[in-house]
Amino acid sequence: MSEDNAEREAFMPALTSRRQFVLGAAAFMAYAALPPMPAFAATDAAQKIADHFSSVKNMMGEFVQFGPRGEQTGGKFFIQRPGKLRFNYEKPSPMRVIADGKNVVIGNTKLKTWDLYPLSKTPLSLLLAERIDLGNKMVRDVKEEADLTTIVLGDKTLLGDSTITLMFDPKTFELRQWTITDLQKKDTSVMIFNVQTGVDFDQSVFEIPYADVHNQQR
Repeated sequence: MSEDNAEREAFMPALTSRRQFVLGAAAFMAYAALPPMPAFAATDAAQKIADHFSSVKNMMGEFVQFGPRGEQTGGKFFIQRPGKLRFNYEKPSPMRVIADGKNVVIGNTKLKTWDLYPLSKTPLSLLLAERIDLGNKMVRDVKEEADLTTIVLGDKTLLGDSTITLMFDPKTFELRQWTITDLQKKDTSVMIFNVQTGVDFDQSVFEIPYADVHNQQR
């Protein structure tokens, strides 16, 4: 599997090619006809953790990503709520992932190729929301254990109905990991560490090179 396909699956796991979803419109419509997922009631403790995470507007740190085939990559990440994110994969990977609040672009700086998607259609929209409300229909599951609180979010408006699982330390309320699961039940996990919060970012960090995106050879 190529580097750019591996990194692309971490954020848009239901892709078959640069501009096509693996399920297609017919499969998505078939899924929409299924009964709604059951709602899960969150405890006050779980909502408190979600509120704390939502209150962290800026954060940066390092990450290690584990793909569904066992591949492993790492790098640095930057998040600004709502809707902004950047992943710089460490060399030799040329991949970049940038969300500017409206769109997400996955780019290969070596090949000069860019794939653009509406942020609202990706699982990242759930991670980067202004507030994670555990009382709404997006909550698929909540599990509270002594050393881990797990919150599973999903949305039928996401093509492929991908879900994102957020894992928090119940004592510090810190986010440890998230996992994106596609309709084929394939997981891509991102573990974060050396996290800093309250960091001021130059907004160029989250700028998508739209000129390059639109002018690239197709």
